[in-house]
Parts: sequence; C-alpha cells; structure tokens
Amino acid sequence: METKKTQPVGRGAAPRPLPYLVDPRLAALAWLIHGFGTRAWTAENFGKPGAWPGARLIELEQTHSAILHFVDAPPARRLRGDALATDRPGLILAIRTADCLPLLLADPEHEAVAAVHAGWRGTARGIAGRVVRGLAERYGARPSRLLAALGPCIGPACYEVGEDVRSAFVRAGRGDAAFRRTGGRDRAGDPKYVLDLRAANRRQLLDAGLPAEAVSDMGLCTHCDGRLLSYRRDRDTSARLYNFIGLRRTNR
Repeated sequence: METKKTQPVGRGAAPRPLPYLVDPRLAALAWLIHGFGTRAWTAENFGKPGAWPGARLIELEQTHSAILHFVDAPPARRLRGDALATDRPGLILAIRTADCLPLLLADPEHEAVAAVHAGWRGTARGIAGRVVRGLAERYGARPSRLLAALGPCIGPACYEVGEDVRSAFVRAGRGDAAFRRTGGRDRAGDPKYVLDLRAANRRQLLDAGLPAEAVSDMGLCTHCDGRLLSYRRDRDTSARLYNFIGLRRTNR
C-alpha cells in the first residue's frame, strides 16, 4: 500500500500530498476512485471543487451488522447496515471507522465495487464473505478475479478483548485462530485476548475464493499511527475516518 499520493497544484508548484491513503493496484484502475481516510480527510472534502464533479457521497447508518446494500441511486435517507456495493458511476460509497477495519473490494471485469465496515461483530457474522457472495450474485463477479484492500485498523498488539468476543466467534463457527491469549484476566476472572481483525477478514476473503495475492493489507494500526483516528486511544465518540470507493462518473 502507498501511504501518500500526490496531485499537481499548478505549473511549477510542488506536488501536494492527498489527505488519504491509496492501494496501488486499485489506483491503477482508471475507472475507479478510492481512498482510506486520515485525520485530514472529512466529509466536506468530497464536495470541494475539482474533487469528483457530479459525484454523490453515499453513507450508512452503521450498525455493526453483516447487512449489505446494493445501491443504484442515492437513497432518500441513510440505509442501516455495514456494507455498500454498486456498479453505477458517480456514486461514492463511504464507510467510517475509528479502529474497525475498512475493506474495499473491486471487480475489474464488471466494474463493480464494495465498501465494508468490519468491526468485531460484523467480522464474527461473516461480513467479508457475505459481500463477496453478494458481488457474485448481483453483478456476476468471479471471486478469483476480485481485488481486496484492507485499510488501517487497530492492530492485534493493541486490540485487547474479552472472552465474550472470542465466544461470539466460536458460536458463529469462525473459530478462534485470530485470537491470542494475553495472560491477563478481567474482573470476573475470565481470560483476555488480543484479536487480529485483519487476519480474521483476510481468512474470510480467502475462504470465499479470493487468491491470496489479490488481498493487500496496508498494515497500519489506528491506535499507533498519529495520522489516524482511534476510539480506544482518543475516546472520541464522534470522530471517524472516511474510507471510500466508487466509479468515475465520466467512465460510462
């Protein structure tokens, strides 16, 4: 993953870094726009002159579910769920994160995309695999041809969880391979663990048919990287990173 991309600001001027992070393989698709937000990238940036003329930002009322919505036109109100997919130019699908994993998917064959908010609840419910199956059913996507980019999220060294989280994965049939015991215990005496959200979602993508080389990982921890927002570090219930993907309006 690239952590910085530049754009011209005028003849003879130095390039200005964009306030979001990009995946090189997704950036190579001329019909696609995408980014993983930093502190400097807000909802207002989408509407600034010269960004993506005529594009419409589509956001969710995120519920930590495994609900996927297919979007053909801007909805009258925010949809409730945690994943969006479209094949329509001019729609920018956005998800907000502050430790949860942002996952972007692209189908180069059919020019369809998806944005996924994968917290531990959505991951336990299999949201990544569900979105891959949804892209196949709705747009004819072949999992073996999809590209997936895992954005910044809280890393396993910083994401301590309790037995309730591990048990939720086990009950859902996800197992506990993404968990590691810390040696500590909570007030009730139950063991504590660290959870690797990236590994858990990567496993779902591979199980859904994506080749290992089609899944890229930015490998950045929101808790450790000051450019990013982290709920566990900052305890800010409102600040979120804007992660997005869409089809360029001029493509079709």
